[in-house]
Amino acid sequence: MGGADLVVASNRGPLSFALDEAGRPVSTGSAGGLAAALEPLLKGTDACWVACAMSDADRKAAAGGLMKMEGMELLLVQPDPSIYRMAYDVIANSTLWFCHHHMFDLSRRPRLDRFWEEAWRGYRELNEVFRNSVCEVAAAGATVLIQDYHLSLLPQMLARERPDLRSIHFTHTPFADPNSLRILPGGPARELLTGMAAATACGFHTTRWEAGYLACCADNDVEAPTTFVSPLSPDPGYLAERAASERCVETGKRLEGLIGDMMVVLSVDRIEPSKNLLRGFWSFDEMLRSHPELRGKVMLLALSYPSRQSLPEYLAYGAEVEHTAQRVNDTWGTSDWTPVVLDMADDPYRSFAAMQRYDVLLVNPIRDGLNLVAKEGPLLNDNDGVLALSREAGAFAELGPESLELNPFDVSGTSQALAEALAMPPEERRRRARALRDLVTRRKPEQWLSDQISIARSAARK
Repeated sequence: MGGADLVVASNRGPLSFALDEAGRPVSTGSAGGLAAALEPLLKGTDACWVACAMSDADRKAAAGGLMKMEGMELLLVQPDPSIYRMAYDVIANSTLWFCHHHMFDLSRRPRLDRFWEEAWRGYRELNEVFRNSVCEVAAAGATVLIQDYHLSLLPQMLARERPDLRSIHFTHTPFADPNSLRILPGGPARELLTGMAAATACGFHTTRWEAGYLACCADNDVEAPTTFVSPLSPDPGYLAERAASERCVETGKRLEGLIGDMMVVLSVDRIEPSKNLLRGFWSFDEMLRSHPELRGKVMLLALSYPSRQSLPEYLAYGAEVEHTAQRVNDTWGTSDWTPVVLDMADDPYRSFAAMQRYDVLLVNPIRDGLNLVAKEGPLLNDNDGVLALSREAGAFAELGPESLELNPFDVSGTSQALAEALAMPPEERRRRARALRDLVTRRKPEQWLSDQISIARSAARK
């Protein structure tokens, strides 16, 4: 039994490494959106963060003692690579992610065969590996914060092995409704729900996703645990520090050279099917067709970085994204105007710089647990930018009143919203920008963490 009173368990940790030319591990910063959001909240808490080694570079860094952060202990679990591929690629990303986002192409996916059953056993084994590590480092009566759908079985495993612990399971994606969950075999579906239900409490970003989980429990005769809603908010100080950094300032200067005096519609997204990049391009194309006066005066700056390149669905989608952007440029571009600038580099400083400059921020996911970009943009923007936001993003529950509402499937409606945003009078832009900043800062980022800890510890006192 270890000595950590607060343990965080997530698939990705706060640090990621790559190998340099000499084969030495070199830090590349935070290893993902969730990890990047949690890192500033957990610094200095003396928590122990348990996460997977994602690469050979991570494993070398751990062996060399480089996995260190001030005021926090990092522990990497290193499951068998074949087990991890089954758990991560087949179950977490190809099954659970598609199920929760309602993104299955049901004529083809999922394929629930013997290989899938083997992969489910791998998913269970990955959760067992985390259980062993958490039990090793957690002090008696510790609080364990379990993050996301990769570790849905972990609460029940901990409850059986260490009933003294108080665990919170927080889901950062949407949660499937009963019809979507019924696609999964009955045994794994119940195992998923009961795994989460063994937590002291389960948290979600919105009441809608909370209701989805409760409905699935009712549909499967699973006794639901205590649930709560606690949307995550970005840290304004952290964002301001990044935006003021030399690297971000230099990136901003290069962007200004690219943009010139044009208006900017900005999207900042991973290249994945739920982010709806194609309909964003189609909407921009339709806007240029319907509003010829905008040609040559506006660009769609699509900062889109590859994601989950081991999955064929993602590779195919990425190729279609590139093709669609090129088609819009072939249709409307001129010798001195490129309508769609698609930048596929994974560079957070580029994103921070662009968010300071946009006229319209296009956030149009098909379905999204929260979407921090919708909150970060209004905090960083210096241009009274307008937020065009999908009603299917979790952030819409908070920001909807001061954004332009999008039906993410409605290309013509999105086209009209973009044109409306670009033509919006300056006074209305300023009012909306101020109101959005007020809405985003209404919740402090620490509240998300303190909600989980206080719920867990209050349960321990009962």
